[in-house]
Amino acid sequence: MTESNDESLSTYFEIETGFSMIKLTNNSPKALNYFYKNEGDIIQMHFGLAGTYKLNFNQRTYQIPVPENTSYLLYNPQLQLPVDLVLDSKSKALILLISIEKFHSFFTKEANLIHFLNPENIDKKYYLEKALEPTLILTLNQLFHFGLHSSLEKLYTKGKIFELLSLYFNRSDGTDTQKCPYLEDDANVEKIKIAKDILIKNLIEPPSLHDLANQVGLPLHYLKDGFKQIYGVTAFGFLFNYKMDYALNLLATKKYNIAEVSFEVGYSTPSHFIAAFKKKYGSTPKKYLQSLNS
Repeated sequence: MTESNDESLSTYFEIETGFSMIKLTNNSPKALNYFYKNEGDIIQMHFGLAGTYKLNFNQRTYQIPVPENTSYLLYNPQLQLPVDLVLDSKSKALILLISIEKFHSFFTKEANLIHFLNPENIDKKYYLEKALEPTLILTLNQLFHFGLHSSLEKLYTKGKIFELLSLYFNRSDGTDTQKCPYLEDDANVEKIKIAKDILIKNLIEPPSLHDLANQVGLPLHYLKDGFKQIYGVTAFGFLFNYKMDYALNLLATKKYNIAEVSFEVGYSTPSHFIAAFKKKYGSTPKKYLQSLNS
């Protein structure tokens, strides 16, 4: 089920019985409130992909922020925690909801890898915050930037969700070293994120890679390699995906025609935008609008 309103988009997808996904995108200038009531013992896995969102607890008297490129796992067998959050402007979030029974069916033989599955912890609440590794960020981006035919969306999404789970719970044996050693420096990672923000803010007339590297104070090859390592695509590959995602959300509001959306995402002519949209989604903007109406 997908719902859109004022440049925000929410998608609920049931992967299997007891296992579902929520995707949230907020491109509006205002924060978005989202609430989903859970039933039973549910494990919540939160992934902040862009911007920040805040998890509400105890009737909104307490909040936990989930910043960009951060995950938060919640499990409380004593309470039925709803998904209650505030998604800031220009933010994206992905949430997995997994019943404890379903979760056990995935990991029974590997319970020693999952701390809160151990028998002595099964009735205890468990909260875990951790940074997202580049491979997880890549998989999350692929879930938001779906480039195959729409008929394959469910199959593709299901496969990517299980990939996401596998990567999240994979325990490193110490042999998987960082491909870009300079990314171990938090300052360099922050510069890559600033470069991403500059591209988004200059959607219509983005700077060249040389100018972008100079603006953030990184050598050009560091910018290129670091961007691909963190976001899974080149800098302009990321910008293209962002433009198409933004265009899709604008069209979903039904408030803009194709020419207006073309201008908003930086294309000088609608024909260039239409070609780009078709390359990304396998369908023209006109056909997408028709599918919304039907």
